[in-house]
Amino acid sequence: MLKIAWSDIYLLDLPAEHRFPMDKYPLLREQLLYEGTVTEANFFEPTPLAEPYILNTHARTYWESLRDFTISAKEMRAVGFPLSEQLIAREIAIAQGTIMCAEFAIQHGIALNIAGGTHHAFTDRGEGFCLLNDLAIASNYLLQHQKVRKILIVDLDVHQGNGTAEVCRENPHIFTFSMHGERNYPLRKEKSDLDIGLPDGAEDALYLKELQNALPALIDTVQPDFVFYQSGVDVLATDKLGRISLSREGCKMRDKIVLQACKAHRIPIAISMGGGYSPRLVDIVEAHANTFRLAQDLFF
Repeated sequence: MLKIAWSDIYLLDLPAEHRFPMDKYPLLREQLLYEGTVTEANFFEPTPLAEPYILNTHARTYWESLRDFTISAKEMRAVGFPLSEQLIAREIAIAQGTIMCAEFAIQHGIALNIAGGTHHAFTDRGEGFCLLNDLAIASNYLLQHQKVRKILIVDLDVHQGNGTAEVCRENPHIFTFSMHGERNYPLRKEKSDLDIGLPDGAEDALYLKELQNALPALIDTVQPDFVFYQSGVDVLATDKLGRISLSREGCKMRDKIVLQACKAHRIPIAISMGGGYSPRLVDIVEAHANTFRLAQDLFF
């Protein structure tokens, strides 16, 4: 059965100027239920995340400044969300959701977190709406418990996974691959194990060609036995922050390439949703929903 991490705590009670990115989460869940792609039985609630798993990835001083609400206003401005107990609880739940998705993926081949993809969180700081790096935390969890030996992180959000690149840089058991808008945020890029920077306005043909050329070769070279996939839909032409010009069908084909490659090689895959900032929520929700539809169709 397809398992999907979901919690009401994913929905922050934010001021109007911060609200828009949150609205997609309940709408995506409702759409998947309404159309019959999933039922309530597919959803699970993340259990609390033990603090040692945060400290496997993040600096103690940074985590304690979050936990104890001593983090500076300047540091929180880089994150972009106002600090609150609810925000910290949300980040913890998202990270635990991705860990549990990884466990379910090992059992069933695939699982999805309806949030997550917090790839701008560094070892010792947060940025870009990200405080704790769920991809890195879940990767370190799997490695610590010897559930896998080699992880490939495939990050296809329009923004480079700079935090993930920094956190995982010294870990030989994690290979980071980011394909993103070269001139988009962050201005200063980190060095992933493989970065592919795309020009502004890149359309379906170029994007899919680059991905198709890169991913099979990576799987052959890296030989991963687990994949984490950051499937941000801010690559859409409709996205107000993206600067890449994928159609909705092109975005679906992107997901299909990744999912089919994992299935063909029998590599478990855990998916986190990442970003999406199209002015019309229907564009965001439909693009994300396609990821879930493909997971259901291809794996079950």
